[in-house]
Amino acid sequence: MNKTKRLEILTRLRDNNPNPTTELEFSSPFELLIAVLLSAQATDVSVNKATAKLYPVANTPEAILALGVEGLKEYIKTIGLFNTKAENTIKTCQMLVDLHNSEVPEDRAALEALPGVGRKTANVVLNTAFGWPTIAVDTHIDRVSNRTKFAMGKNVVEVEKKLLKVVPAEFKVDVHHWLILHGRYICTARKPKCGACIIEDLCEFKDKTE
Repeated sequence: MNKTKRLEILTRLRDNNPNPTTELEFSSPFELLIAVLLSAQATDVSVNKATAKLYPVANTPEAILALGVEGLKEYIKTIGLFNTKAENTIKTCQMLVDLHNSEVPEDRAALEALPGVGRKTANVVLNTAFGWPTIAVDTHIDRVSNRTKFAMGKNVVEVEKKLLKVVPAEFKVDVHHWLILHGRYICTARKPKCGACIIEDLCEFKDKTE
């Protein structure tokens, strides 16, 4: 895909949604971190339902630590992989208390050192909580990037590197949100809704639907 076409795609996505953000509900960097940690292989809707009950009771590292693993599980047991996530969340909270003054570090290496936090989660936190021009590539963004031929890669890391290379600076902070929402609601996995797509004429996917 050429530079001109990419620029038009980004411009249309921006015009359609000038102030995009995550669908995870949060009111602090810590709440965002825990929500993203819980969202692995789970829907944002399921995480929001759980955190709506959890955060009024415990929305700081100390408060979640006070719940303990078993206490935390009661709040997140409706989320997939909740046993592992409860353990990682407690360990993460302990590290935040011990190493970071109970604050979420604005540092990639420090974030990725937290249990259950990988590159994608770190990218989301740095982008959404701190405004960094990072691009967290999940299955939706990987699919949209490859299907449209906007930024092709054999895996999520390759796609991330290509996006960082081809997306102009003015779009970098928001492009993660535009692509994930596009993949979630329009360019869906089994049958993309090409007829409802605002970039259909620019997309290079061969098997477009009606």
